[in-house]
Amino acid sequence: QVRLVESGGGLVQPGGSLRLSCAASGNIFSINAMGWYRQAPGKQRELVATITSGGTTKYVDSVKGRFTISRDNAKKLVYLQMNSLKPEDTAIYYCNATVYVSYSQYLEVWGRGTPVTVSS
Repeated sequence: QVRLVESGGGLVQPGGSLRLSCAASGNIFSINAMGWYRQAPGKQRELVATITSGGTTKYVDSVKGRFTISRDNAKKLVYLQMNSLKPEDTAIYYCNATVYVSYSQYLEVWGRGTPVTVSS
């Protein structure tokens, strides 16, 4: 069994910062891509940022220049540093990872989410 557990969400004022963390645990052979998604009330879940095992990153246009994704492969952690937060960043943020449980078998794993609210 593989688990992803997010932390770091909360209430922040516009212009503020938060750092989300996601820890992977369980029967893990290796981890390929990791990413952060978000779902705002009444909207579909959207990709925020991804990072490969080699460190290549991608971002949705709306967060470029404000958010930074990073990972610690040895500790099986992925982070999302969020700066200059806007009310429209308010959402539940979910961690996602492609986890190999053996040389050839992999799982798509999701965390339960952590809420981020940007409001004055």
